[in-house]
Amino acid sequence: MTTATGDGAGTAPVRGRSTRQRAAVAAALDQVDEFRSAQELHDMLKHRGDSVGLTTVYRTLQSLADAGEVDVLRTNDGESVYRRCSTGDHHHHLVCRICGKAVEVEGPAVEQWAETIAAQHGYVAVAHTVEIFGTCAECAAAAAKN
Repeated sequence: MTTATGDGAGTAPVRGRSTRQRAAVAAALDQVDEFRSAQELHDMLKHRGDSVGLTTVYRTLQSLADAGEVDVLRTNDGESVYRRCSTGDHHHHLVCRICGKAVEVEGPAVEQWAETIAAQHGYVAVAHTVEIFGTCAECAAAAAKN
């Protein structure tokens, strides 16, 4: 998995009470490109010397998700994983099952389909999530060599 480097200077604010621990969680999210679980972020913070409890990590991630500042995916085993949104617009994800790399994609056909289905059944204010899982080109090439 690829990680981004940064000094946290562009760290987005975390809604709720501002604490050192919450700022550390937000900074950790800013330093990774791929989706990470709360446990992985907690371990990352521990190895950096940040004293942040796992409960605080979960609460902060939930707060960020509620504010629309992070993307949340559910893995095949039901675990939630998180990543900073790279766009504020509604989008979907194409996710590699092997390395976890995710690409944000638009889905105008999906949007139209969701609206049509909702209207046919009398629903309004509809929301949806669509995640597409597959194998990225790099992982497919590596598997072909084996």
